[in-house]
Order: sequence, then structure tokens, then C-alpha cells
Amino acid sequence: MRRNLDEKECVALLKLNYIGRLAYISGGCPHIVPINYFYDSDTNTLTSYSSEGHKIQEMRKNTAVCLFIDEIVSIAKWKSVLVQGTFEELSRIDAKHMLHEFSEGVKNVILDKYGEHPKYISEFSAKIDNQDKPIVFRIHINEMNGKSRKADI
Repeated sequence: MRRNLDEKECVALLKLNYIGRLAYISGGCPHIVPINYFYDSDTNTLTSYSSEGHKIQEMRKNTAVCLFIDEIVSIAKWKSVLVQGTFEELSRIDAKHMLHEFSEGVKNVILDKYGEHPKYISEFSAKIDNQDKPIVFRIHINEMNGKSRKADI
């Protein structure tokens, strides 16, 4: 049986995960890439970071983005959430603070979900070259909807 998830269930799925697929537009075409994220329930935003590159350049031009998160047990048992939002690049102290929040938040998700204790951000997220400064960004959630399917018994 398929059904829509309510907002509370969508938020729970966002909180329980830290890997999603980010979609953005470049040259009129959609692009999708996997990213690590942290859901901040206080601000109802998603935080992530990246090095300077195509994704960041294009999100600066067109701030409309979406993030897709799913948990798939089988073809007959899954949950997913699609978040529509707006990209915001952070700078200075805000970027430093939110990168710390991102790191601590993802560490807690990994601890809760897998019982593992990562010490460094490089253990669960893309490594940024020492020459590159991380670009920290938020996605302000405008809308979210989710679906789930449980096998009929």
C-alpha cells in the first residue's frame, strides 16, 4: 500500500539520514549529485558544503534546488522525501559555525543509526583540497512531500 507521508514523518526521515541527491539547473537542464547534509530542525534548513565548482557556480545563478532522500528496504517497502528549496551561500562566521553544526549533526546521525563514532569530517564526507576553502551552504525548505510503500499483507 502506498501513502503520502505527513510533515512529521518527512522531517523524521530527514533527521535520520545524512546522504541525499541534490538537483539543480544548469543551462536549462537538471543535474543531480549526491551530497551529505544535516537537517537543522531549529531553522528548518539543510546544511552542506562543497568545494568551488560547477554545482556551486550554477546554484549561485539559479537558487531553486531540490533534495531527494530515500530509505529502500525492497521494491515493496520504502520511504522517500522530496524537498523543494532555495540555495543560500554562507560566509565568514556563519559558514564556520554551520560547518561545525553540520559536522556534529552528521556525527550524531551516524552514531544513532550505525553505532559508529566518526572523529573527523573526512570520515563521512567529501575531502576538500587544502588549497580550496569549503563553500558552506544552506537550503531553505519551501515545501516537502513524502511517500512510502509497505507490502500489502
